[in-house]
Amino acid sequence: MSDPALAQLAVDFSVLSLLAVGGAVTVLPEMYRSVVDVHGWMSGAQFAELFALAQASPGPNVLVVSLIGWKVAGLAGALVATLAISGPSCILTFVVSRIWQRFREAPWRMAVQDGLVPVTVGLMLAGGYLITLSADHSIAAFAVTAVTAAAVLATRIHPLWFFAAAALLGVGGLV
Repeated sequence: MSDPALAQLAVDFSVLSLLAVGGAVTVLPEMYRSVVDVHGWMSGAQFAELFALAQASPGPNVLVVSLIGWKVAGLAGALVATLAISGPSCILTFVVSRIWQRFREAPWRMAVQDGLVPVTVGLMLAGGYLITLSADHSIAAFAVTAVTAAAVLATRIHPLWFFAAAALLGVGGLV
């Protein structure tokens, strides 16, 4: 890799790979800090757009990493970022799972599992908060996001209906 951006993508996403307890969304704030604040590869709005595109696409939520890599360095960037976010955690998971099974009844294992749940939820909430700040630039947009989040949590209505309603508000110029 002669391109410094490719090398930096590999380093940054390899580290994030090892911290992503619960998936790529849990390291979204650090991903944002790296690509927007530290390296300046894109704006916060561009980051939010890539995240939205990745979430709208079928497949795993880690697709955002491939899109970030593509934005930074084209096809090579997409490949490097995807391999960097996937490789280290896959290797670590394989090694740890072999050991983890030996201690399936150990009290410390249950404590670790129970302790990781709130950490994962907190990291996911931080990611959602960051995307909200990057994407919403008006009181009306914040209100739509808050109402949508509350409605999704409080009802069994499919979230796409709320997204469609928000899209209509946007097309109508209300947001």
